[in-house]
Amino acid sequence: MIEIEEMRASEAREVLGQLDYAHLAVAEDNIPYVVPVHYAFDGDDLFIYTTEGKKADIIRVNPEICLQAEEVEDNENWRSVMVSGTAEQITDEDSKQKALDLLLKINPRLTPAISIRWIDSWVRENIEVIYRITPRSITGRRTVKRSQPTPMMSTPKVA
Repeated sequence: MIEIEEMRASEAREVLGQLDYAHLAVAEDNIPYVVPVHYAFDGDDLFIYTTEGKKADIIRVNPEICLQAEEVEDNENWRSVMVSGTAEQITDEDSKQKALDLLLKINPRLTPAISIRWIDSWVRENIEVIYRITPRSITGRRTVKRSQPTPMMSTPKVA
């Protein structure tokens, strides 16, 4: 039997530091939009590299985000961390370079942000945007295996 339990705050932060891939949720006019992202965590803030597009447009209007990262071995062995916070675009060149250095350590090719350009009736340039996410809360849950007690076997009475 498995149980699910809350992680201690320190454990949730540790998991964020061990992982580098998550799902970022933003909302425009109360309509959620979720995208996969690579992130870097410096122990305090998270950093995301992306290019101009829908999520950047939404964050400009509504910087409130939720980020969910997980590690799943199977249905009975997993850890999941939720971060609620605020995203702000980093524009200062020194801060941008520090964030980029962290991001390049975990995702040297900056994929999928730097990939093919969208080609349809228009071409979108890859204009870089780096966000700092300042967490308001970091919570986590994980599965815990508990050993099941062995049922007591009754011994037949001898008459």
